[in-house]
Amino acid sequence: MMDNMSIMKEAGSDLNQRIAERVRGLRAARSLSLDALAGKSGVSRSMISLIERGESSPTAAVLEKLAAGLNVMLASLFDAPAMGVGAPAGPITHREDQPVWRDPASGYVRRNVSPPSLSQPMQIVEVSFPAGGHVAFETSARDQRVYQQIWMLEGAMEITVGRERHRLRKGDCLAMQLDQPTLFHNPARKPARYAVVIMCEPAGGRR
Repeated sequence: MMDNMSIMKEAGSDLNQRIAERVRGLRAARSLSLDALAGKSGVSRSMISLIERGESSPTAAVLEKLAAGLNVMLASLFDAPAMGVGAPAGPITHREDQPVWRDPASGYVRRNVSPPSLSQPMQIVEVSFPAGGHVAFETSARDQRVYQQIWMLEGAMEITVGRERHRLRKGDCLAMQLDQPTLFHNPARKPARYAVVIMCEPAGGRR
């Protein structure tokens, strides 16, 4: 019987392969060369190539840059490529089918909660954030507006949006738009857990 560490490593390897196929598929669908995606995302060509071959464990910050370059939300990079084999279909995704990913840099864990097979403008993600951890996102512009609300379920977080810092405790909810650099930090000695609701505004909704 495998121990928990072996199971986590195997799950992480499988998810890295899913991310690899997903990034490769999205890039091909947009007719982007490696150089073109590197230019749009700010991620080096060599790093993108490693990610697409499943030979790298990219950090959350790198994946966010790729998502912006591909004009998708970060959560969509964990979906099964082209909703192929192994992708749950229908309006329900059971907990055991929800992809779980750990950021190798900070140790924060995210779970994609929403069913990936439905074409809806919102997604829900559950995040577990280790004590003292922090993640910085250099948010890039997308063709669509991306909004998110963060609802604290346990613990506390400090979230800096641009130059404005917000401290959230259990029950608090922060509404924000992904259009400027954002820093997530858990200043406490205990892990934090929160839900993120993300909505992408259709291109026609921009004024």
